[in-house]
Parts: sequence; structure tokens; C-alpha cells
Amino acid sequence: MKKPLLSAAYFLAITSIHAQQKNFIDQPYLEVTGSADSLVTPNQIFIRIFVSEKDTKDRIPLEDIEVKMVKSLSALGINTENQLQVSDMLSNYKYFFLKKRDILKTKEYMLEVNSASLASDVFIELEKLDISNASIDRVDHTQIEAIKNICRGKAIAAAKQKALALTKPLGQDVGTAIHIVDTESISLNQLQGKTAGIQIRGVSSNGYIDKSVLPTVDFQKIKVTSGVTAAFVLK
Repeated sequence: MKKPLLSAAYFLAITSIHAQQKNFIDQPYLEVTGSADSLVTPNQIFIRIFVSEKDTKDRIPLEDIEVKMVKSLSALGINTENQLQVSDMLSNYKYFFLKKRDILKTKEYMLEVNSASLASDVFIELEKLDISNASIDRVDHTQIEAIKNICRGKAIAAAKQKALALTKPLGQDVGTAIHIVDTESISLNQLQGKTAGIQIRGVSSNGYIDKSVLPTVDFQKIKVTSGVTAAFVLK
């Protein structure tokens, strides 16, 4: 007795779905696309810093180098407790073995600053401390999601304007949107691990400091783009 009831319910559900699809397709509609973009200056700049003991006769302990680095960064107005983090929390210290009894300790940090000028100051201070293994890891913006949503709104508005431009010569009106597809927003120059659009004078192509030139950092703005495809009822 249960099987016929289940079959009837399944048939009604399928029929309802097909009816909805048929109603959508049978309506006169216009499908258009719209896009929008925005340029924003990065306010999150991540600098990877690799600190190690020097293989010299009068070796400076890693702990002493760290203290000097933190002091210099704090003098720049950087909150080292919040903005300076050990990159690898599972192993704070790594060891490099040189010969049989020689060990050099190393430590990797990730520093976050909020402007290109401050990033330049950081590179200069690191150069003074003889910390040459530092590079830009990535850039971002604290309000990137809000900016993406603004672009989405502009994109759907552009799609509506396009629909109006196409229907006006025909003497038809644009009705409500019956189908909208959001093309995922893309933030260029913002992807993790990518440093496209970053120009660092005084830093070589592989990201390391050239001590012969004082480093200055320039950033291209992050370009956020968004697109939509929308179907509007034609009246």
C-alpha cells in the first residue's frame, strides 16, 4: 500500500518542478550581463622575515638578533605582539648543521604592516640589523569583501541599464529579474603567495634586499572585478 503513495508523491514533485521550469522558459525574457570593478590601495602587507645566527667567529645568538629586531620594529610604531608572528608555530626554531659540532639556529616570522611607506621603513631597519633574508609575501585589504559586494551591486545595475538600452528601441519594458547568476568576484594582485604588481626598489627579483640601494616599496592598487548574468521579464 505504501509504494503507490510514494510513487504518486514522486510524480507530483517531478511534475511541479517541470511546471516551474516550463513557466520560466515560456515567459518572454531578456538575458544580459553586467560587470564592475574597483581599485583599492592595499592596507595589509605581509613581510616574511627569516632570522638566523651568523656563521662567524663572534657569532651573535639568535635571541639577541630577535630582541634587536623587535625593538627596531616597535620604534616604527609597529605593535609587535599583534603584527609580528612566528610563521611556523609547530617548530619555533629550526637548526642547520654545519660540520659536525656547529649548529646555526634560524627562525621565520610573518610581519603585517598597513602601508607601503611603513614596509619601506621595515626593510631599511632590517638592513641596518644585517637581516637580509626578507621578502613581500602577499598583499590584501581589510574591507575586500565589502568592496566585492559594492562591485556586485554595480554589476547588476549595469546589467539592468543594458537591458533598458536593448528594449527601449523595441517599445518594450523591462520587468523584474527572474534569474541572476553571480560571477565570483576576483581580486587581482591579492591572491596568497602572489606578488604581481609590487615594485620594490632596492630588492632583487627573488625578493631579497640589495644593500647597495635603500629599498622603497610601491604597490599597484588591487583590482576587484565582479560580473553577473541576469534574466529580466519583458513586458
